[in-house]
Amino acid sequence: MNVNTSAEKKTEYAFKAPRGTEDILPENWALWRRLEGIGRQEFELCGYYEIRTPIFEDTRLFVRSIGEATDIVEKEMYIFADSEDSSITLRPENTAPVMRAYLEYELYKTKKFQKFYYIGPQFRKERPQAGRLRQFHQMGIEAVGASDPLLDVETISVAARIFDRIDLKGYKVKINSIGCQKCRPVFRNILKEKLREHEKTLCDLCQSRLNRNVFRILDCKNEKCKTIGHQMPSISDYLCNECQSHAKTVRESLLEIGIPYIVDAHLVRGLDYYTKTVYEITHSSLGARDAICAGGRYDNLVSDIGGPSIGSVGFAIGMEATILALKNVMAKNKSTYQEFSGASPLVYIISIGEETKKQCFYLLNLLRKSNLSADYDYEGRSPKAQMRMANKLGVKYVIVLGPDELARGDVKIKAMETSEEISLKQNEVLNWFLNKQAHLKS
Repeated sequence: MNVNTSAEKKTEYAFKAPRGTEDILPENWALWRRLEGIGRQEFELCGYYEIRTPIFEDTRLFVRSIGEATDIVEKEMYIFADSEDSSITLRPENTAPVMRAYLEYELYKTKKFQKFYYIGPQFRKERPQAGRLRQFHQMGIEAVGASDPLLDVETISVAARIFDRIDLKGYKVKINSIGCQKCRPVFRNILKEKLREHEKTLCDLCQSRLNRNVFRILDCKNEKCKTIGHQMPSISDYLCNECQSHAKTVRESLLEIGIPYIVDAHLVRGLDYYTKTVYEITHSSLGARDAICAGGRYDNLVSDIGGPSIGSVGFAIGMEATILALKNVMAKNKSTYQEFSGASPLVYIISIGEETKKQCFYLLNLLRKSNLSADYDYEGRSPKAQMRMANKLGVKYVIVLGPDELARGDVKIKAMETSEEISLKQNEVLNWFLNKQAHLKS
């Protein structure tokens, strides 16, 4: 029987990442590490503590918190049967899971006001596009247990500092107030009445939203719906005194700390739990779906899922969208992000001859035990090929150990920048590099 080995090989490599997902390969981790590292620094600087929740939750948590008539719940959630009468859902966002944990462990009894941050994957079944995936990553904060408008400003400032520190030029802060339970119903009825005059012109999705989630029509990306939306009255004209005062404090305080903003009267959020302050941070290089951060206040969420009535505010940064925007800025400025890459090993050990391998491996681990970064050739390449690899890695020094050095009990050390070479006894190597490292740090 003839076997088509080439066909078998092709089948072996036919598998691809699922649609709407991406592999983050080692060479792409530079910006990811930078964004995560700066995010953690800023979060912890401002008193936020990391929390990690499961990637799936009881489906009812999201239906109750996000809203049954939202696009996320109706069309975008990955839902799986858990038993005959229950289901679990891959988390489409992380605010509701954090609030669930806050209530489940009764954290409010030990300390009512708490600050959390998270970094991790979320899942939504939507049409994949640049910076928008079905498995995507967010980093965010939740400040739970206070209604002070200055806390809204703090969350915006945390996000802005992160974008400033990663050198993302050209982002814009957009804010709005969507009112509270006292004033929003009045505006909802007025908005419905006005939009009914244009019902037949609205897209099919917005026609269905008219009776279920009318505020989302203001956020539709369809050009006809956008034109109609901009003809609608502004909620700012219908805010109660409390919401007006809250919005005024937020805006004045942003300017006081040097954060410019745009008031977008048609900015709404796609989740039902938002109240009062909502905001987005956008970047024009991303096109129509330009948000890299979105957040706001959700004073009713904790009580909606069975907890006490307490104010809360937070945001989520879309990590893929942020990194794409940063790459766009770098491309425009013809700059690179090599400076963000992981540190190269300090030392590369070159082994010449089979008999030197064990001693090279011993030296490798001796350096690593003292927190000196070092690497070694495991592929049996020629000395020239090993030197080329050392150059490619960008190491500062190479250790060369051949049969002659092995017999004498010494090594040859070469400084890659200057090509200077010295010989040292093998028992002197560790202290020599420790002194070099101390000198580099100073």
